[in-house]
Amino acid sequence: MKFWSGTAFMKTAEMPAVARMLDEAGFHGMLVSDHLIYPKELKTVYPGHESGKPFWSPETEWPDAWVLIGAMAAVTEKLHFGNNVYIAPSRPILEVAKQVGTAAAIAGGRVSIGLSAGWMREEFDLLGQDFDNRGPRLNEMIRALRELWKGGWVSFRGEYYDIPEMTIEPHPPSPVPILCGGESAPALRRAARYCDGWVGTAYTLDVAEQWIERINGYRREYGRENEPFDIIVGLRDEPSVELYRRAEKIGITGVMVSPWANWEATHSGDHDHLLGTAGQYRAPIEDFAERIITKLV
Repeated sequence: MKFWSGTAFMKTAEMPAVARMLDEAGFHGMLVSDHLIYPKELKTVYPGHESGKPFWSPETEWPDAWVLIGAMAAVTEKLHFGNNVYIAPSRPILEVAKQVGTAAAIAGGRVSIGLSAGWMREEFDLLGQDFDNRGPRLNEMIRALRELWKGGWVSFRGEYYDIPEMTIEPHPPSPVPILCGGESAPALRRAARYCDGWVGTAYTLDVAEQWIERINGYRREYGRENEPFDIIVGLRDEPSVELYRRAEKIGITGVMVSPWANWEATHSGDHDHLLGTAGQYRAPIEDFAERIITKLV
């Protein structure tokens, strides 16, 4: 079992120091969340929330994922980095390829990317990207990125992206695993058909198993059931060695944990307990590592 920590709602400047603590404690990695902006007049409905509004305040910090990953990679040795999730189709594809390639080079390959089609139209409009075709465009983007990261002279021609022969360096030192987030049928199919894994949100173990069964059904449909496939989710059940052993048995390869966080408060919009200095994270990180991680090695 691989243990990942999130970065959402923490102070940006404290994250590299927290990354060092997680690295030293034996965690596998950190997952970086993504939003570009919060418009004063937000017209897009936020999915999955009764109010139709995000459960975070407009002033919440959402640091650029790849700047942050580069900074954290530079001060760690073994920690891996990914996303939960990165709204890649809101950006120009060459920008995505360049940023991820650079971060992967800095990290020595300790980088994956977790993609999502996104929900906020305003972000797409401000970056000049088409919101309405974001799903099929993301499907093609996944294939294109794999080509652009090969190094040397690369090119891609598809329905949405027509990239002439070029070099885009630095390129990743090893293939970048591509995961997909989202719970809609198109998102689950995208993960099953094109990706190396799926990133969920937080569930009880029983509910997580239902999502895994759906994804595995799609993987069988696409003839990919025997290929390696990562499944990373958060678990709302009380953390224990037995819980994570059960999680492994149903196909979960990684769990998102935040030993310092109050999940209920965080999800309701109360993030004040996450806004301290990095020092407040050390004790819960080391305690979790001793109680859980060392017992599962």
